[in-house]
Amino acid sequence: MLERTLEPDFSQAAQGEADRLREPPMIPSDGLRDMRHLIWCSIDNDDSRDLDQLTVAEPVSASVTMMRVAVADVSELVAKDSALDQHARKNTTSVYTEAQTFPMLPLRLSTDLTSLNPGEDRLAIVVEGLVDADGSVSGGSVYRAIVRNHAQLTYNEVGHWLQDATPAPDSVRAVEGLEENLQLQDRVARRLSAARHEHGALDLESDEPKAIFDNDAILDLKPRERNRAGALIEDFMIAANGVTARFLEANRVPALRRIVRSPERWARIVGLAWDHQVRLPEAPDSRALADFLRRERADDPENFPVLSLAVLKLLGRGEYVAEIPGDATPGHFGLAVEAYTHSTAPNRRFPDLITQRLIKATLARRPLPYSSTELVALAAHCTEQEDNANKVERAVRKSAAALLLEHRIGAKFDSVVTGASAKGTWVRIWRPSVEGKLDVGEERYQVGEHVRVRLVHTDVERGFIDFKPL
Repeated sequence: MLERTLEPDFSQAAQGEADRLREPPMIPSDGLRDMRHLIWCSIDNDDSRDLDQLTVAEPVSASVTMMRVAVADVSELVAKDSALDQHARKNTTSVYTEAQTFPMLPLRLSTDLTSLNPGEDRLAIVVEGLVDADGSVSGGSVYRAIVRNHAQLTYNEVGHWLQDATPAPDSVRAVEGLEENLQLQDRVARRLSAARHEHGALDLESDEPKAIFDNDAILDLKPRERNRAGALIEDFMIAANGVTARFLEANRVPALRRIVRSPERWARIVGLAWDHQVRLPEAPDSRALADFLRRERADDPENFPVLSLAVLKLLGRGEYVAEIPGDATPGHFGLAVEAYTHSTAPNRRFPDLITQRLIKATLARRPLPYSSTELVALAAHCTEQEDNANKVERAVRKSAAALLLEHRIGAKFDSVVTGASAKGTWVRIWRPSVEGKLDVGEERYQVGEHVRVRLVHTDVERGFIDFKPL
């Protein structure tokens, strides 16, 4: 982390600020609505303690539903230019490694005072919009509110229930009306997803493995499972981030946008599709790419993660840019949306905290906390630090994989080629889910090709895993 200009530890001043903080008053007023009566719930990972958002849905008519997302009001306790803010601004993100999590804010905030914990009254920014039968969102609004989390749920328990039509989990049935509300949320999320995919949103899998530990011993690396609960939250967050971006745009407020540019390496994506006997347009076309990926997922689900990973690498990374009123800003190619920001995770992402401060200043008709010049510099800094954090996470993940395999030198595996260029050839094995370099000699391999390999070398410190083809 230090090599990547990230600070692993909080300064004494920042930790002291966190220790002195107290809960802000919860008094409804003209600018602070009381929304505690709604059946808010959180859905997150099994081990998550920093709860940034809650969701709820409300039927308006036979074909229209009000979706709401409540986002933790972190800016109420983290003042701009404070010691806490300086640390958050330096790192710009929490860093999640296999060995340890390095939160952007001290745990006293991120898992307590600014976390939307169950049974606690909390300040929040509520984003709402009307979702009609075809999945379009209208009538969006943003306001401050007091909310209460009525159930802390996990992706696993809710996902299996929604997918497999099993009896609702006890945690859901314990809250009156929550079972029906989650089913309504799921229907709304499906409509939102269908509308985005109709416009060309890409359905990709990163196939990032998760380390499985027994105390301090690593047992396995398994791909992260996707399920209906994860898709529900993803669809609600994308919709809420779109409403937020349009709210700031309508008020002519400079802001941060999250974008993925039209891919410069489109020709290589066209070539990849042609390897599958599919002809894509010569100019970047997200809808055509989405149709190709959808067919490949259906026709060859076993190898789809490899294709998906290759497309992800060719699309290029997401980045932050400053949205200045009057200027044209690129949209998000992968999500097929024009107006998109990051606003729903202010405990773990600094751009979301910036957006929250801009929202609150706009609602209160106060001077904006950031100038256009500051936002341009912050956009570049947040993009750079996100890239640095990703490199740290990837390095530790590689070391974890090398540690898991270091006693299996000589073992043989089925693999698939995930990368082939002048820099080298890379393969992925499945049990465990690990990627390594293939010593190819004079041979040439294509992405997607199946190869039987033998493990010949590991280096835990450097995260190296080397295979030879059989």
